[in-house]
Amino acid sequence: MKIEKLLIAVTGDSTDQDVLLMASSLARRFGATIYAIYVIEVKRSLPIDAEIGPEIEKGEKLLDSVEQWCEKAQVPAETALLQAREIGPAIVDEAAERGVDGILLGISQRKRPIDGELGSTASYVLKNAPCRVWLSRGPLVAERAAAATADQPRG
Repeated sequence: MKIEKLLIAVTGDSTDQDVLLMASSLARRFGATIYAIYVIEVKRSLPIDAEIGPEIEKGEKLLDSVEQWCEKAQVPAETALLQAREIGPAIVDEAAERGVDGILLGISQRKRPIDGELGSTASYVLKNAPCRVWLSRGPLVAERAAAATADQPRG
C-alpha cells in the first residue's frame, strides 16, 4: 500500500482528535503529508465567497490546532479553509485535486444509524472519492451521556 498524501476534514466535533491521531500515525508510518481542510457550507442565498466571520474564525482556529498537533508529531501538514455549497463534494474535489491516497473522516452520531445509514457527507465521500476512505465514529452521544451519568458519585 502506497500512502504519500492524506486528506482530513476537520469539523470541530469530538471525532477530530481521533481522525488526527489516525492520520498522524499513518503519515509517520508511510512518510506521508497530511492535508487538513475545514469546509464552510455556504447557503445558496449567499454568494459562494461571502464573508462568514464566525465560521471563518472557527475554521482558522481548528486548522491552527491541526498545524500545532502535526508539528509536535513531526508530521508534514498543509491546511486550507474552503467555502462550498456542500461539504461532501468539496472534500472529494479537494482529494482529486491534490491526488491524495486516502481520506480520513470523523462521523458523529446523535442516535444509532438505521441499517448502516450514514450522514450525507460521509455517504457522498464513500460513493465518490477517488481514493481510500477511512471513517471514525466516536461513541454515540446518548451512550456518552449515560456513561458520564454512571460515573458520577452517588450520595
